[in-house]
Amino acid sequence: MKKRLWQIAAYRTRKLVGVITIFTFIVIYLVGFHGINTTKANDNIQRLENCLSENSSDKKLGANSPCNNSHQQKQKIQSISTTSNSLLNFIAQKRFFRAISENLPTIPQPNSLEYILLRSYGAAHVNSQPGIKLPQKVIFANEQETKEFQATLTMGKVNGTRNCYLQKPAADALNKARSQIRIPLMSSNGNVNCTRSFAKTVKLWRKYANNRTLEKVRQGKETRILGVVAPPGTSQHLWGLAVDLRVRTQAQIRVLNQNGWYRTVKNDTPHWTYIGYSPKQLEDLGFKDKVIKGIRYWLTPL
Repeated sequence: MKKRLWQIAAYRTRKLVGVITIFTFIVIYLVGFHGINTTKANDNIQRLENCLSENSSDKKLGANSPCNNSHQQKQKIQSISTTSNSLLNFIAQKRFFRAISENLPTIPQPNSLEYILLRSYGAAHVNSQPGIKLPQKVIFANEQETKEFQATLTMGKVNGTRNCYLQKPAADALNKARSQIRIPLMSSNGNVNCTRSFAKTVKLWRKYANNRTLEKVRQGKETRILGVVAPPGTSQHLWGLAVDLRVRTQAQIRVLNQNGWYRTVKNDTPHWTYIGYSPKQLEDLGFKDKVIKGIRYWLTPL
């Protein structure tokens, strides 16, 4: 009798795994091609994880249990979950690339320096708000290129600051947020906290890093520095779409997010990027909502 019950349980488990597999790929197909929110696919993965959690106990499961505690079934479910995550990441990347294609005609090759920098600083490239202008390259080569780009921008001043200028839609959104709740700059120097010159980015880079550091970044051996300082010619501050703020409360974060401002550079806590979208829209564009050391970031899916 026990053997028969075990056989029934095993059969139902195999059938369940097959259904889950089909359901997973259907959900992923719909997410990729019909715009269904990725939350639905994530719910599917959560159910798989719950099954794994149930399997982690030593108790015998009845014939009606949706899970089976055999090692083989655990491996099958883990494999499905891994495949689902990989496909969801692939879809998120495709959505992100599609969103930035108008602003960045040439997508860098994977593992190149430009790709590594796009991963860290490319969030703003999805911004399609009226009046926003973005560079069509990842790295400005020198001061001249930077000045030529900045000369095309329509700038606005952040109220109550000294020399803090951003692209006007970004400045307007920050002014609106600051009218709702007190949000100070990191320092009184707008030339550092807001839009910067190429020379200023070089000075900051030399303060924290050097050419050897950049070579390690190029080789993919060093990424932590990118959360401290951006290599010359790569900072969102050059575009007039980033500002360094002193943010300490959830109320401040909520107001900034409501006005299109987000933390987008991993481990760079003061750094805020103007994207102009709601959190729901960022999810649809492929962004990853990550909490790192208690701080929420919206990261590119690269």
